[in-house]
Amino acid sequence: MSQPLMPKATAVWLVENTSLTFEQIAEFCQLHTLEVQGIADGEVAVGIRGMDPIANSQITRAELERCEKDSSKSLRFYQQDDLPQPSKRTKGPRYTPIAKRQDKPDGIAWLVRHHPELTDNHVSKLIGTTKKTIQAIRDRSHWNISNIRPRDPVLLGLCKQVDLNATIDKAIKEAEKAGRIIPKPEPMEEEVVEAAPVKEEMPEDPYEAFTRAFKKTD
Repeated sequence: MSQPLMPKATAVWLVENTSLTFEQIAEFCQLHTLEVQGIADGEVAVGIRGMDPIANSQITRAELERCEKDSSKSLRFYQQDDLPQPSKRTKGPRYTPIAKRQDKPDGIAWLVRHHPELTDNHVSKLIGTTKKTIQAIRDRSHWNISNIRPRDPVLLGLCKQVDLNATIDKAIKEAEKAGRIIPKPEPMEEEVVEAAPVKEEMPEDPYEAFTRAFKKTD
């Protein structure tokens, strides 16, 4: 059985405004019978303002009257079957936080360069972008193409590695089934780390060495 909103406040209202028994109120509010009796005696829930369960659409007036006439009956919650149900979210483009949206072109460029087996539809669903944007990056007509730098979308947080792997496998299977030839991807770019320059030490001047030794013995 469900519990009413603010059970003690509801019990206070039922005690003050109805002829229900302590047992009926305790069962409805999921309280102990002695606790309801304490509310009636002014020993429990002192200062709590009663809350009308009828005004809050938890029970109906007819249901309340039905139980007042017969103390063996139990109050039943009002079933609001006619209330609109929340709509389920349909599948669509993956949501990307605003802070990461500026990285989308870089992620798209990386996928286009290194995974030519992916179609615009695959990339669109994986990253959550439009096919128009993908095509603009493919043909280099994007308005910001000079600043786009291909970067791994997984490292950018635009998608998960498991989703990327699954999409690639799906794209390859679809291409093989359709007899489509997959172009050879461009090699992955390796990060070149430049070695720190080695500082060459100049040989010590013999005169300076003699002077330093002389000072120590002085």
